[in-house]
Amino acid sequence: MIHEKAEVQTKYIGINTYVWQYAIILAGAKIGNNCNINCHTFIENDVTIGNNVTIKSGVYLWDGIHIGDNVFVGPNVTFTNDKYPKSKLYPDHFQKIVINEFASIGAGAIILGGVDIGQYSLIGAGSLVTKNIPAFSIVKGSPAQIVGYINKNGSKMKKVDNYFLSDTGEKFFVK
Repeated sequence: MIHEKAEVQTKYIGINTYVWQYAIILAGAKIGNNCNINCHTFIENDVTIGNNVTIKSGVYLWDGIHIGDNVFVGPNVTFTNDKYPKSKLYPDHFQKIVINEFASIGAGAIILGGVDIGQYSLIGAGSLVTKNIPAFSIVKGSPAQIVGYINKNGSKMKKVDNYFLSDTGEKFFVK
């Protein structure tokens, strides 16, 4: 379903994907099945979005962003892709951002270019992500720091001595 007030130029939108009013999606973007692209979003050409992804309102996805399956991007999350932005001066290539499957990014977080967000990780609302985030980690703050780990089912891992214990028995250590 594409709302009549959305501007969708791409042919690459999967089945059961909803695009709401005032969304703009450029011709080269690729969006998977069963996604929810909320109102007031902008998606550039070199963007890939997997299946079962939610992009909330006020999110702009710039060239070089790859989003895996089952990812949640909260409202007003900000992404960057140019380390030294200048008006009318463009880099030879834009920085990439990879958001791996099942990651969740809280409202108002800022994700700098060149980072990889690990699978199942959880980025706290308002956090500033300046470096790669390991899989299963919970991060928050500015800059974002690991404060715990999360199980695949979304529950927090239990802290035991100097490590976190997953529901499958794996140990995770905070560096």
